[in-house]
Amino acid sequence: MRSDARRNRDTVLTAAHTLFDRSGPEGVSMADVAAAAGVGKGTVFRRFKDRVGLMSAIFADRLQPLREAVEHGPSPLGPAAAPEERLPAVVLALLQAKLDHLGLCAELDAGCGSIGPQSTDPFLADHYTWAHRALRESLVHLHGPAEADWTAHVLLASIRADLMQHLILRQGLTAEDLKKQVRGHVDRLMSNGTGCAPVRRSVAS
Repeated sequence: MRSDARRNRDTVLTAAHTLFDRSGPEGVSMADVAAAAGVGKGTVFRRFKDRVGLMSAIFADRLQPLREAVEHGPSPLGPAAAPEERLPAVVLALLQAKLDHLGLCAELDAGCGSIGPQSTDPFLADHYTWAHRALRESLVHLHGPAEADWTAHVLLASIRADLMQHLILRQGLTAEDLKKQVRGHVDRLMSNGTGCAPVRRSVAS
């Protein structure tokens, strides 16, 4: 990335962080971000493609301390931890990160339903592919490579922020309730020793 392009990107992200903290993501448009950053709206779209792309970049920034802990830190999150210790620790840390930024992550996760030729695929976002890879590393040791990829997706689906928001606002669950439910789900998965592997169907040539 050219230095001027990087400066524009950093300026837009800084403005977006400020606006999202002040007004919540639902109250901020791409035009608002462009105005706050002092750039044209087209610059924002070129750098981030769409609203999902911008929110993905913001959450990736906010997830960076957790990434450092998982990639280089001590147990239970770091690479030296035993897989059966590390897996629940990473899942719960990801859940906490989503709870800490619930409005942003709920809107971001809700965008996962809109994948098209002109949209950003949220499952290819940097924060999602990193989280999937982090979970898969432990799952390969626990279940083998055949199920690790699929089960990592299933675990990430179980901590979708839009689901967490629904459970908190509509069903009255607390953050502690959610953590207990998620930890129980991970414990059962590990004790069963199997995940839910997708059905493979042959395709006629």
